[in-house]
Amino acid sequence: MNLQELGSAIRDGLNFRIVEIGGTAVTGASVATFLVIILISFWLSSVAQRVAVRVLTRGGLSEEKTLATTRRLLHYAVIIVGLGVALQSVGISLATVFAAGAVAAVAIGFALQNILQNFVSGLILLGERSIRETDILEVEGTVVRIIRMGARATVARTRDDEELIIPNSTLVQSTVKNLTLSDPVYRIRSRVGVSYSSDMTRVEDVLSSVARNLDGRHVDREPVIYLVDFGDSSVVWEASVWLADPWKGPQGRSELNIAIWHALKEAGITIAFPQLDVHFDPVVGVVGGAS
Repeated sequence: MNLQELGSAIRDGLNFRIVEIGGTAVTGASVATFLVIILISFWLSSVAQRVAVRVLTRGGLSEEKTLATTRRLLHYAVIIVGLGVALQSVGISLATVFAAGAVAAVAIGFALQNILQNFVSGLILLGERSIRETDILEVEGTVVRIIRMGARATVARTRDDEELIIPNSTLVQSTVKNLTLSDPVYRIRSRVGVSYSSDMTRVEDVLSSVARNLDGRHVDREPVIYLVDFGDSSVVWEASVWLADPWKGPQGRSELNIAIWHALKEAGITIAFPQLDVHFDPVVGVVGGAS
């Protein structure tokens, strides 16, 4: 086979119509172009990841997990853009692909919409750095510790050692309480009711002493003692203490309650509880006797 015949065979192969999608012919040249763009996308992804890591490291960010998440999200972003460009370069749009599937296109469209929403949310979280790995959050009433942040979802662990997979859009669109955003200081409260006959100054001193000596207390934050309410059966006090680790909130609250119980008992202060006094009036005779 001479060069002319080889060139003719190559042209025939490139012009060969493989399939037609939505009125657009897919030829050998289209497939070759598609593959070249995809390969270029992977190369650009690799370059972009190296540049991003270098820039973030120079900016003072050295957390390996955060850098890994950055590389992963950037890789997905470049590949998705490259895939779109590759499809457009061969004359195939996503709308054309969906039109070939009718009902399936609708389902795929909703699925892609959800995936894209979570992906963009992941980029927002990465850019804002309002939530990072190892942070402790309260999401929908549940306290969790962030284990891993992915492109679509974030993996977290609860205090019961259960792993939750949280869509990134939930963290962006919902109100999330970050207990370790600027500092790990966490506040716990314990209420107790004492009898009205108690020495209130003594009660305040006992509660203050217990709060100051609580293990795990944040030493830079002084405890606060409040007289909260005058109840039906007791005077209600509250001891407010700041902990150094929000993950140990339930444990710290339990230890505070136990310490208050023993301290009040030792001080001879009565811990009040609801009581009901019942008075029996004397029997009143029937006037005029029975009929």
